[in-house]
Amino acid sequence: MLEGLMIGLSTAFSLTNILMVIGGCLIGTFIGMLPGLGPMSIIAIMIPVAITLGDPSAALILLAGVYYGAIFGGSTSSILLNAPGVAGTVASSFDGYPMARAGMAGKALTIAAISSFMGGTIGAILLMVFAPMLSKVALSFHSAEYFALMVVGLSAIAAFAGTGNVAKALMMTLLGLMMATVGEGALFNMPRFTMGLMDLQSGFSFITLAMAMFALPEAIFLVMNPNRSAQGGEDGGKITGLRISGQEARKIAPVIGRQSIQGFFIGVLPGAGATIASFLGYAVERNIATEEEQKEFGKGSIKGLAAPETANNAACTGSFVPLLTLGIPGSGTTAILLGALIALNVTPGPRLMVDSPHIFWAVIISMYIGNLVLLVLNLPLIPYIAKVLSIPRNYLIPFILFFTLMGSYIGQNNATELLILVGFGICATVLRFADYPLAPLLIGFILGRMLEDNFARSMQIYDGISFILDRPMTLGLLVLAILLVIVPSYRARRARARAAGVADGD
Repeated sequence: MLEGLMIGLSTAFSLTNILMVIGGCLIGTFIGMLPGLGPMSIIAIMIPVAITLGDPSAALILLAGVYYGAIFGGSTSSILLNAPGVAGTVASSFDGYPMARAGMAGKALTIAAISSFMGGTIGAILLMVFAPMLSKVALSFHSAEYFALMVVGLSAIAAFAGTGNVAKALMMTLLGLMMATVGEGALFNMPRFTMGLMDLQSGFSFITLAMAMFALPEAIFLVMNPNRSAQGGEDGGKITGLRISGQEARKIAPVIGRQSIQGFFIGVLPGAGATIASFLGYAVERNIATEEEQKEFGKGSIKGLAAPETANNAACTGSFVPLLTLGIPGSGTTAILLGALIALNVTPGPRLMVDSPHIFWAVIISMYIGNLVLLVLNLPLIPYIAKVLSIPRNYLIPFILFFTLMGSYIGQNNATELLILVGFGICATVLRFADYPLAPLLIGFILGRMLEDNFARSMQIYDGISFILDRPMTLGLLVLAILLVIVPSYRARRARARAAGVADGD
C-alpha cells in the first residue's frame, strides 16, 4: 500500500495531472451550477477530450475531477433557485433554499462548501484504506439486499414531512412510486401506462420531474407574490453572513463525521450512489435530532443542509470502489467513466492495483487535491454566486424559467418533455397550496424504479419471496426499515403524551 501511495503521489503531483485536476474541478463546478446539466452530460462530452490526452491516469483524473466538481457545484442551484438539476442535490434544497430565502444565502453556500469538502476528503481517506476490503463487501450485496435498501430509504419518508403531514407524505410517496411504473417494466419488456404515447415508453425523466416539483412552482410563486424575491440578507446588494460561528461549526461537526462515513459506505454499493446517500443522510439526522431541532428541519436547519451535502460527496468517492476494484459501475455517471476507461485500454478490476498502480493510486491522491481545489475555488466566489438572489424579480423569473425549460429539454432532447414539465408544474403548485410535501413524491419516483427492478430479479432468482428469509442481510435491512417507521412514531406519541400531562398539571 505504501509503495502504491508513493507511485500515486509522484503521478498525481506531476504538472499535467495537477492541471487536469484543476481543469476538471472548474468545468464540473460551473456545469453543476446549471440546473439540468448534471455530471453525466458533461462527462459524456469530455470523453473525446480525455481520450486525446493519451495518458489513462491524466484522463481519469480529469473525468473524476469533473464528476465530483459537478456534485460539489450542483448544490448552488438547489440552494439559490430551488432548482436541483442533479438527483444527489435534491435534499440540499430542503433546508438550503429556506436559508437563502431568509437572507442567509452566503452562510448556506459556505456550509455546503465546507460539508462537501469534508465529505469528499474523509471519503478519499476511507477509499485509500478500505478499497480492497470493501470490494468484497460490495460483491456480497445482491438484488435482494438492494431491494431491502430501497425499502429502508422509503421507510425514512416521515423525515421529509412537516409536522402533522406524515399521512400526506405517504400519499405523495405512493404517487411517486406509481409514476415510476410508467414505461417499460423490469419483468416484461412492454410499455405500461403510456396511454399510447411513444414519448412515455422510457418513463418520465427525473430532470423534468425535479424541475416541475421545485423550480417551476417557485417561478409561479414569484409571479404571484412580488415580496417573495426580497431577501433579508442584502444590504445595498452586499451579501452578508458568509462566515459560520463557532457554535454552528460545533453543531454540524458530528453531522459531517457521521454522514461522511455513512455516505461513503452507501456509495460503495453498486447502484446506490449519491442520491440515496443524501436522502438517507437527511432522514437519519432528522430522526436522531432533538425535538426542538426536528422542528427546524425543512425551515432552514444547518444540520439539514450539512447532512445531504456531506453524504453525497462522500458517496461519490465511495462509488469509485466498485468501479476501480471490481469493474462494476455504481451509477450512471460511473458507467460512463467505465466506458472511458475501456476506451483508454484500461481494464478496471481486482488486478488494476497490481497491473496499473500508477492509475489506481493517482486517482485516489487526486481526490485529496481536487477537494482542496474545490474549496479554494468556491469559498472566495460565494459572495458573487450568492448575488444571484439580488437580481431584480423581472429578470430572475425569466432566468429560472429559461434554465428550467432548457434543462428539461436537453435531458431528453424531446419537446414533449416541455408539455409534461408545464403540466406537472401546475399540479405541483396546486399541491403546494394544499400543503402537500413534494419531496416524498420525488423520492418515491427515484427509488421506485430501482425497488421494482431489484424485487423482480430477486423473485426470479428465488422463485418467490423466500429471499427475505434466506438472506440474513436482507432480513436485517427490512427489520431496520420497520424500526425507522416505529421509533419516530413512538417518540412522537410520547412527546404528545408528555405535553398532555403537562397541560393537565397546569
